[in-house]
Amino acid sequence: MKKIFISSDHAGYNLKELIKKKFSKKYKFQDLGTDNSKNSVNYPDYAHKLCKKVSANSNNKGILVCGSGIGMSMAANRHRKIRAAVSYSVKNTKLSRLHNNANIITLGSRLTKKNIVFKCVEIFMNTKFEGGRHKKRVNKI
Repeated sequence: MKKIFISSDHAGYNLKELIKKKFSKKYKFQDLGTDNSKNSVNYPDYAHKLCKKVSANSNNKGILVCGSGIGMSMAANRHRKIRAAVSYSVKNTKLSRLHNNANIITLGSRLTKKNIVFKCVEIFMNTKFEGGRHKKRVNKI
């Protein structure tokens, strides 16, 4: 069973919980918080916590959820060995893996419909990096 690190701020909490429930038979999640949607928290704290786990091993993957997905992406991409992509469609999620070797997707709970989120998670987990001409580019990041 593949292990996925997952984290959210208060705005992404409910979607994070839905993702875990939907995929609990396929993937093992390590939830790094937040633990509720009622108390406002600072999304960078949760992004940094997840990035430390993902960057520890090249096979690790992560999912970050906030209101738009943008803030989490900005915080995550400050870390070495992290390639976080804002995921809002099946196509952009697939390309983030094929061409950019994204190891984290960020999702916007206020902007992306639940059925699209579920498809994006599935694509993210099952699409392999193409390598080839893209490897040189990714190495420059």
